[in-house]
Amino acid sequence: MCASLMLVTATVVVVAQGGQMTREEALAAVFPNAGIEAERVFLTEQQMVRIGELAGGDMRSALVARYVATRGGRTVGRAYIDTHVVRTKFESLLISLEPDGSVKRIEVTAFQEPPEYQPAQNWLQQYYKQLLTDDLAVQRAIQPILGGTLTTGAANAAVRRVLAMDQVLERGREEGGAVAR
Repeated sequence: MCASLMLVTATVVVVAQGGQMTREEALAAVFPNAGIEAERVFLTEQQMVRIGELAGGDMRSALVARYVATRGGRTVGRAYIDTHVVRTKFESLLISLEPDGSVKRIEVTAFQEPPEYQPAQNWLQQYYKQLLTDDLAVQRAIQPILGGTLTTGAANAAVRRVLAMDQVLERGREEGGAVAR
């Protein structure tokens, strides 16, 4: 199953907290003193279907930008870039995970909609320590934003997609066919 995965390293520049920073700077802020390895993973059709089932929505692309943080030979976390449309324009989220697969941090790295539609960091913090469950939804574990239905829906879908991707990729690694670094 995972033998068909292909990995390619990439350099990405992201915008975070009002200024430009490289992918390395953004990840170093989330995983201090850790080595970061960039991976581009090409999912199989079977993986895409499973991710869609777990996330509760379709996987639109087989290409996944994934970053693995290690310290002292141990994985201390993983991060993914998820780019999606909010209303009519794109948003990119850097979603960082703990080793157990729960959400560690979310950074808005690009937001092309009007700034008043951008989710605030304190709203995004609701996701911290969350795992993929049926309750990980707006109006359940996640409080809505008044007037921000599209923003909250897009962010929630992105978090669910990333948690599902990580679950599928990590399960594949445990089964021995996984993502090579």
